[in-house]
Amino acid sequence: MPPRVVLADDRSEILQSAQQILGDEFRVVGTAENGAVAVELAARLSPDVLVLDISMPVQNGIEAACHLKELGSSTRVVFMTVNTEPEFVEAALFAGAFGYVLKQFLASDLVPAIWAAMDGATFISPSMQVP
Repeated sequence: MPPRVVLADDRSEILQSAQQILGDEFRVVGTAENGAVAVELAARLSPDVLVLDISMPVQNGIEAACHLKELGSSTRVVFMTVNTEPEFVEAALFAGAFGYVLKQFLASDLVPAIWAAMDGATFISPSMQVP
């Protein structure tokens, strides 16, 4: 059975791209356009992994990840973002993220990031320069 994934991004073209990248290797069980909907879907569907954009309306990805952590969710979080600043990586990891993928490298980095999260490991896009 393929790992179950929920995708969250406020741009439908990113959601479509991510779904295509994940293909048959993963089962996308839901999509959300903001962090609040992503938290609701994660709580209801209990996916293995929640892939979150950081910058979304209503509730951003960092807030959503923190909310899931407070709820005691076992869903693992992987961020997909355009933010390359080290502060964002630190905030994501503090929020409990297992992955931090730059959107420009989604095609090469998203699948390995999700598999790393499934294994309990951390994945950060190799192009990132983390201090």
